[in-house]
Amino acid sequence: MFNKILVVCVGNVCRSPTAERLLKNYQPGLTVESAGLGALVGREADASALEIARAHDLSLEGHCARQVTGKMCRGYDLILAMEKRHIHSLCELAPEMRGKVMLFGHWDNEREIPDPFRKSREAFEAVYDLLDLSARKWAQALTAQQG
Repeated sequence: MFNKILVVCVGNVCRSPTAERLLKNYQPGLTVESAGLGALVGREADASALEIARAHDLSLEGHCARQVTGKMCRGYDLILAMEKRHIHSLCELAPEMRGKVMLFGHWDNEREIPDPFRKSREAFEAVYDLLDLSARKWAQALTAQQG
């Protein structure tokens, strides 16, 4: 059972906080949190990410970026990364995690989700749509494993 899920990107201000809140929306009974491999520690969600999420009735309020650690990873049942290189970095950080680290876009043909940081509003919109699709697919898969 995957009851505690960690979503990971680089800065923990765009993709992972959005993915965290989306997945939590679709699976409110789960513990879903996020962190970054090169986190902008202490920062709130990026202004563009906040704006796009708000436009979709999703709140990123109260998010505070944090750095992922090996010890942190051990406390989760499943770790979802945005890119294959993130999976590699996480497995170097905590080799014993290899079996429980997957792409957030796993159910969308193993899609990697690009970083919209410092890009256009359109880039943030496109990434939001990818995150939403993947969050819905994960929610369906997690519901199926509970049944």
